[in-house]
Amino acid sequence: MSQSDVSALPQRIDRIFNAATPSGAPGCVVGVQRGGELLFRGAYGLANLELAVPLTPRSRFRIASVSKQFTVTAVLMLAAQGRLRLDDEVHVHVPELAPLPHAVTLEHLMRNTSGLPDFLEMLRLGGVGLDARIDRAALLRCITRSRHLNFAPGSRFLYCNSNFLLLGLVVERLAGCSLGEFLHHHVFAPLGMRDTVLELACDTPLPGLATPYVSEGQGGWRRAMHGFEHGGEGGLVSCIDDLLVWTRELGHTSPGKLPAGLLAQLASPTGLTAGQPSPYARGLEHSLLEGQPCVGHGGLWPGFRTELLYLPEAGLSVVVISNSGASNPYRLARDVARAVLAPGRAAPASPPVEGLPGSWLCADVPALFELSQQGGELCATQWGVPFVLEAQGDGSWLPLRGAYEFRLHRGDGDMLRVDLGAGQDATFTRLCGRAAPPTDLAGRYRSADLGTEWQIECSDAGWAVQLSGPHTCGVEWQLLGLSAELVEVRGLSSGMPTAQLARLERDAAGKIVALRVHSSRIRELRFIRL
Repeated sequence: MSQSDVSALPQRIDRIFNAATPSGAPGCVVGVQRGGELLFRGAYGLANLELAVPLTPRSRFRIASVSKQFTVTAVLMLAAQGRLRLDDEVHVHVPELAPLPHAVTLEHLMRNTSGLPDFLEMLRLGGVGLDARIDRAALLRCITRSRHLNFAPGSRFLYCNSNFLLLGLVVERLAGCSLGEFLHHHVFAPLGMRDTVLELACDTPLPGLATPYVSEGQGGWRRAMHGFEHGGEGGLVSCIDDLLVWTRELGHTSPGKLPAGLLAQLASPTGLTAGQPSPYARGLEHSLLEGQPCVGHGGLWPGFRTELLYLPEAGLSVVVISNSGASNPYRLARDVARAVLAPGRAAPASPPVEGLPGSWLCADVPALFELSQQGGELCATQWGVPFVLEAQGDGSWLPLRGAYEFRLHRGDGDMLRVDLGAGQDATFTRLCGRAAPPTDLAGRYRSADLGTEWQIECSDAGWAVQLSGPHTCGVEWQLLGLSAELVEVRGLSSGMPTAQLARLERDAAGKIVALRVHSSRIRELRFIRL
């Protein structure tokens, strides 16, 4: 990078973030370093709208799932001390887990290949929003109740917060202290990460902590509400300076304050049992940018979004953290990295999107998504979550979001092909019409793994599902038909749209006996008809 490029970098980064941060709105902080040298740190937008307090580079945020790599680091430290083995079955350390159909190891947990259902999804399917007051004991009970596995452990990747809650618990039981205390003494204090702390309670006042906001559209904002306690899956509060210290130490090849070879252990590639690679390593995920390999991780919690991106070959670190639920730090961090690596390079022309907008269904998986064109970009919505698709050089499209396997290809005629990972190449056809739900669908269905019941009813207003579970009751979602044996269930969770699919299971006489529910992080979860 020439001296002129270095001197022009602040202006290029300003353009990126000024375009992404409306006036008087929550915003972002960004830090960039290369080879241990700080290239840029800056802040855009407000930390608190009510008091018009601006963000600064010292602002603190909940970094959510970026915490996972620190939880894994604690596990690796204990393994190096001989206090655990990575191939230990999780039941060795958490014996209260219900019996599972296959053995799940600590290695499976770290690599998101365990097949365990995500506790956030499990609670949501019982009508629990993220704003509910749920403590760690209740979250653990949710996990230990379930005997369900989404797939055989090691056979594929599926993101799961339950994995890292359990890993944090294993650390605490072996170390005899809280995960936060362990990380403070063995990582944060030695590195001088003074503003980083694991804070379980979401409403504890902390100095310099930005207020989280979600968009109400048309320039409106409201405070993000969240009540779950946080642990190894996402409990850290931090700032860009501390996270840049972390990536700088990870990049050291000589012995330093972190265990030798820690980055190699965290980024160790995952091979699935059938031989395919997985994008997820141990608390980090792999990607490519401008042909260069990257490792990193994102974090998402209502009103807080984070992206930590590290390019080992270039020695380049980019950290973007936001207190706006409408921001996309995953995209912004990559735009900043391009501004460093390839300043002035024009973005490649996007291929035509004619014929792509609409709803697309693969009944075999099952999976459903909708494509639309917004602001000249191709956007997808799946499981209720919208995301931008970025065109690739081979004519495919990839999501501008992390930890999500979805590569879209045009197919023949009115079909699309989507690579869903682990060698699963699914064919989607355009959804031109919906079949009405069968009249015998009405009734009560229960999942013992969730402790949740769904009451399905049909009225003049249409089909609806009443949800009830250990922590809530009376939540109602909408049910829509798709095909003779497949329905879609739509709802809201903490103000955010959600969607899941349910396949009808019939006995030999043709009577509906169960539903097999699929959501973003749950597969084939059985609700038995009562």
